[in-house]
Amino acid sequence: YPNPFNPSTSLNVYIPSDGFVTVNVYNIMGQLVDILQSGNMSAGSHSMVWDASSMTSGVYFVRAESSGGVSTQKVMLMK
Repeated sequence: YPNPFNPSTSLNVYIPSDGFVTVNVYNIMGQLVDILQSGNMSAGSHSMVWDASSMTSGVYFVRAESSGGVSTQKVMLMK
């Protein structure tokens, strides 16, 4: 939230079990544009902020992946 956002947004991620987690941001073309998390995280709810001030306006996909599964959320940056 918020969505659409300018220039940063907060993301809540729930991790079902301890382990390696990646949270990546992709543009509409599927290109990796930012890495928010890449490493071990404990189980539970975590909040992170994506500062997209250097990105152009448009739609982005935030993909969180852990051993418990994959979740993707669409966010829109409006400058």
